[in-house]
Amino acid sequence: MNSVILLLGTNIGNRLENINSAIDLIKKSAGKVLNKSSIYETEPWGFSSDLAFYNIAILLETNLSPFELINNISIIEKTIGRERSNNTGYENRIIDIDIISFENIVINSPELEIPHPRMHLRKFTLLPIMEIYPDWIHPTINKNISDLLKDCNDKCIVTKI
Repeated sequence: MNSVILLLGTNIGNRLENINSAIDLIKKSAGKVLNKSSIYETEPWGFSSDLAFYNIAILLETNLSPFELINNISIIEKTIGRERSNNTGYENRIIDIDIISFENIVINSPELEIPHPRMHLRKFTLLPIMEIYPDWIHPTINKNISDLLKDCNDKCIVTKI
């Protein structure tokens, strides 16, 4: 079994329903949810929008490989209604599911980067992870969540719901 941290985010439609639907589909098709954080309401990061995000981190136990999991996540996102555009920047979305970490594996491929390459720059990622897995150590930066949070310069407002 592999231990995985996922981050879910949504800022379109019924955000709570989107999060709950994604978690239900993850449980059915990807593995066992061992823990989940509180939901955090966050300002958009990397782009401007009037629509705030809901974000939640989950600790997942799975038998899937990283590439099987990312394919599974893409199907879940499409099932909930996500349509990917050709826009290369950030945008509003009905659901986004990111693999933040997968055991201590490091992958740098065009299809998948693990750990998530910008996770340490985002309070909306670090705060929920701190809640569910405070001892996690970033495999390439070699710092725990608390230290990553101290070093984070993100000024976005992140509020626990």
